[in-house]
Amino acid sequence: MTKLLKVERQDHTALITIANPPANTWTAESLAGLRDLIKELNADKEIYALVITGEGDKFFSAGADLNLFAAGDKGVASDMSRIFGEAFETLANFRGVSIAAINGYAMGGGLEVALACDIRIAEQQAQMALPEASVGLLPCAGGTQNLSLLVGEGWAKRLILCGERITAEKAEKIGLVEEVVEQGQALEAALALAAKVARQSPSSVAACKSLIQMSRDGSINSALPLEREKFVALFDTQDQKEGVTAFLEKRKPTWVNG
Repeated sequence: MTKLLKVERQDHTALITIANPPANTWTAESLAGLRDLIKELNADKEIYALVITGEGDKFFSAGADLNLFAAGDKGVASDMSRIFGEAFETLANFRGVSIAAINGYAMGGGLEVALACDIRIAEQQAQMALPEASVGLLPCAGGTQNLSLLVGEGWAKRLILCGERITAEKAEKIGLVEEVVEQGQALEAALALAAKVARQSPSSVAACKSLIQMSRDGSINSALPLEREKFVALFDTQDQKEGVTAFLEKRKPTWVNG
């Protein structure tokens, strides 16, 4: 894959660590590696959730290295924006549950990868920003869209247009992160949450996630019939039968993800 990403499997969870010190910046290599890794995890029926975090105790990720854009080369800009999009859109469409364990500064593309996840847990010392406009750029890896979906247009404009940097406490208050924990505890909390996912039917989780995210593209009137359709479709899966049977037999279900 790439030495810039570390991957560890813990039961039904894949732990991905951004490992490009000192600031865990993204490169074309690590972005392509993330894209390809998510595709592999999607094909692995034993993986129900993934957790992504940063190496070290200061940075989750500082985003892209601005040295890449110093020459003003539009070809480089085009290539990098494309691979950023491919990586984070593939992550957003991961069939299981993705959790960002934000263990430090999450800036630019470092925040955008967290925004592409389903759930974000931040340590109390973490700070977050999308400062691209301050250097004549813009968030091109889903930042303008995903941030607005989470926090609303007003706060998205404050962070992007005014260049505000916010604390973990403020991020939780506005809905940018779902939980704030003490320093050094984000990974543990994220893995514990991922373990809860493993108790759910992976077939149901995938169906529910796709329905929840439909609100990004259409109206509730188009989503509600599909919600019913996907409910009925679950009855073609072994997991549905196992889930009901296990409940009636008062035992834990054994999922087969199919």
